[in-house]
Amino acid sequence: MSAIHRRKTRTVAVGSLTIGDPAPVTVQSMTNTDTRDVTATLSQIRRLEGVGCEIIRLAVPDQAAADALPAIRAEVKTPLVADIHFDYRLALAALDAGVDKLRLNPGNIGDPPRVRQVVSEAKRRRIPIRIGVNAGSLARPLLRKYGHPCAEALVESALQHVAILEDLNFRDIVISLKASNVAMCVAAYRLMARQTDYPLHLGITEAGTFLTGTIASAAGIGALLLDGIGDTIRVSLTAPPEEEVRVGFRLLRVLDVRRHGPRFISCPSCGRTTVDLVGLANAIEERLAWVTQPVTIAVMGCEVNGPGEAAEADIGLACGRKASLIFQKGAVVKKITNDHLVEEFVREVAVFLHKREESSSCGE
Repeated sequence: MSAIHRRKTRTVAVGSLTIGDPAPVTVQSMTNTDTRDVTATLSQIRRLEGVGCEIIRLAVPDQAAADALPAIRAEVKTPLVADIHFDYRLALAALDAGVDKLRLNPGNIGDPPRVRQVVSEAKRRRIPIRIGVNAGSLARPLLRKYGHPCAEALVESALQHVAILEDLNFRDIVISLKASNVAMCVAAYRLMARQTDYPLHLGITEAGTFLTGTIASAAGIGALLLDGIGDTIRVSLTAPPEEEVRVGFRLLRVLDVRRHGPRFISCPSCGRTTVDLVGLANAIEERLAWVTQPVTIAVMGCEVNGPGEAAEADIGLACGRKASLIFQKGAVVKKITNDHLVEEFVREVAVFLHKREESSSCGE
């Protein structure tokens, strides 16, 4: 199990989920469809649910988008978050539609009476609010004070919004402090973690395309999670939102923060390899994308070192010139020909998982 010690936080309920320690770190994403297009938005939500997305955020830029929320809510059980900027009426409409969380900054939605109206309604319905501060939209007074976006400015901005809610006796709060600069973002979250006990939503904003964004998010979010900081994450990518969820779960898995789905081990290949290891590993990983059970799977390039180097794998494949070995916990259990390696190994993994599940059920 992970040696990471989670930061102790308050907890907030988001639909059927809990955010904050000791609840598991959750993975979320955001639709990129036009929320006013109910059919397209529901279709994308189904795809997100299909890869395990646990919280889904929707943009609500205008009244037409708000008007679409009841129809979406009626078809979706996954917790939904309404993303609101500037217009308090949209927040009230989203609450009426039954969303599970608001993402808004109270200082940006109007005069104090309007803020009180939104907060009062959120409190009545027990709906939490995520304060989301972004380095690209800091208030001018803070930019004048600090001279440029920095960790201290992000934290001060967030705490200003927190103070508004606390003054209204509202504490079902989640905080995010996002920047595209990874070092700044990490520093801001670490500073905030020392100053409050509110749960934190982690993310590197505008992280980039799939490869660049994955690297930036793994560096920033990973560093914080290893510090025990973070209660829910979004891996922001210029890519289909389903990819954000896949990367998010894999990140939690490799850090052993959360055991969800497979952890894949594969060697970098060498001169002993006699199969297309790159193609083989990718094909096996793709074919096993349906697996949600925690399992460590290895695909190794040779039978010489494969079982030993991946001894911690639950089940693995060590490839040879004409035949390959299937091993479990480092011990060889079967030899198969190379004619249909992907199909044979995927089938063996399915059998292994089924037997393990049956064994677990019998032991209960």
